[in-house]
Amino acid sequence: MRRQTDPNTFGFLMTDVARLFRAEFDRRVGEAGIGLTPGEGRTLTHAARAGVVRQTVLAERMGIEAMTLSGFLDRLEARGLIERRPDPTDRRAKLVALTDEADDVLERVQTVAATLREDVSQVVSTGDWAILNASLRTIRDRLGELRTERVSDAA
Repeated sequence: MRRQTDPNTFGFLMTDVARLFRAEFDRRVGEAGIGLTPGEGRTLTHAARAGVVRQTVLAERMGIEAMTLSGFLDRLEARGLIERRPDPTDRRAKLVALTDEADDVLERVQTVAATLREDVSQVVSTGDWAILNASLRTIRDRLGELRTERVSDAA
């Protein structure tokens, strides 16, 4: 029996779009002359989004292993773009914070991301793009609720 799977289901589409978007972002960051690897660029952007945050939380939000993140953070810290601080609530944990020196570099990374979004959105009407973004935020929020419910039920 031949088994077929529809490649256009929600999960496959989201995975494909995320993978392709990330690959194109990585390529553009690498070519932009910013002086960051694509992983470092993603790390800087996620750290800016999260604010001062534990390394473990940042790794989870990025969907990468803590050891992978640690290498990115080592290099960003060596460049003076982030600093790691002791977590006052847990002496074993480290908090990641951007430094003022990160602002210019982060702006350049965000310009790369904005240009990519512009290039991608050209194939969709402005109204549909707004609906897509609103729908994705709603779906993200619902998935977060389901995760919270699952954790609450397990406790």
